[in-house]
Amino acid sequence: MKKLIFFLAFFGCYQAGNSQTFTLKSTDIGGQATQQQFYNGMGCTGQNISPQLSWENIPDGTRYYAVTMYDKDAPTGSGFWHWLVFNIPLTITELKSGAGDVTKKMLPKDVIQSITDFGKPGYGGPCPPAGPPHQYLFTVYALKAKIDLDKNASPAMVGFYLNSNMVSKASIVMYGKQ
Repeated sequence: MKKLIFFLAFFGCYQAGNSQTFTLKSTDIGGQATQQQFYNGMGCTGQNISPQLSWENIPDGTRYYAVTMYDKDAPTGSGFWHWLVFNIPLTITELKSGAGDVTKKMLPKDVIQSITDFGKPGYGGPCPPAGPPHQYLFTVYALKAKIDLDKNASPAMVGFYLNSNMVSKASIVMYGKQ
């Protein structure tokens, strides 16, 4: 499993002409989701606190960042978006633990946390059904432009804009099981 995590953490993030790779790290994620990260609702009893995330080795051409959390294993046919944050200024290279709680206002006012598949903005932690563990992919995007969407944007629209404005991206995986 460590090889898979390492591979996903650095897949697709090498920047030509830059000797360092764009890298996403976390002091809170150690492979398995904890009760701190798990959702509180829908049969789960976690604390629903977004993890600390930081990134380094910023690619040339980056003007903004975005962060997402996606569960490809969700039994929906299209996965499940747990967190979408965009228009993070170039000067910010860390999201502190709990930044995904929109009521705490831990991010600058122009940073947008849009609607997740839970139907509301902000972080919504893992809450997988019984069965095998799910992979929760955290990705930081280095973007060449600000995203012209608001907090009501659907995950699909945010994804479209992120991919069309991406300079590079880096990811890490957290596993969760009830």
